[in-house]
Amino acid sequence: MLGLKDKLGYFSKSEIILWCSSVFFILVSFFVFDRENYLTLVASLIGVTSLIYNAKGNPFGQFLMVIFSMLYGVISFTFGYYGEMITYLGMTMPMAVFALISWLKNPYNGNKAEVKVNRISRKEIEWMWVMAVGITVMFYFILEHFDTANIVPSTLSVTTSFLAVYLTFRRNPYFALAYAANDIILIILWILASMYDVKYISVVVCFVAFLVNDIYGYYSWQKMKQRQSKGN
Repeated sequence: MLGLKDKLGYFSKSEIILWCSSVFFILVSFFVFDRENYLTLVASLIGVTSLIYNAKGNPFGQFLMVIFSMLYGVISFTFGYYGEMITYLGMTMPMAVFALISWLKNPYNGNKAEVKVNRISRKEIEWMWVMAVGITVMFYFILEHFDTANIVPSTLSVTTSFLAVYLTFRRNPYFALAYAANDIILIILWILASMYDVKYISVVVCFVAFLVNDIYGYYSWQKMKQRQSKGN
């Protein structure tokens, strides 16, 4: 087990600043634009915390992602973003469970707080895109049936979400970039929603914070991959 000194030094100063800044902006935006839907606030704080753990390759981040996915599915339902609800409850949350299991089963050098970075073949990448296209087409008709608001970005969100959860399950650094692409789409979706109700601006700020954290996550995983390849 880690000693107190090791626990306090687990996150770097830049990671602590990133997390604290994300929490600050999420809190400010909530109390300025919302002040009612505390479920949104709780989900945002859990989500941004999961990302800082994911950036370290720590399975605890996937555990938090399971909780976030469940809460975000409920939030999406309130605005009629059924694509988001179905995606997170029916795909992201279950895949986060599988990713959690995969990360726990593949620690780096026995360190359960750091997953072993994985590389996938070109053939697997091709099959991943084939599955992504198939799932996107299927979800488009499902979302159309439910009269989903802003169906085009909602459908694209399904594509990026699938790529993100698949790459996360496979322990590949590019999962963070896929999530970053998904964040951009979600920022657009919730900007559109905020035009009808300003309380959703707090959700926009949440995903802006997610975007910054996911970009950092990709950078962190690239460093982790290089370090692991050298056996250090």
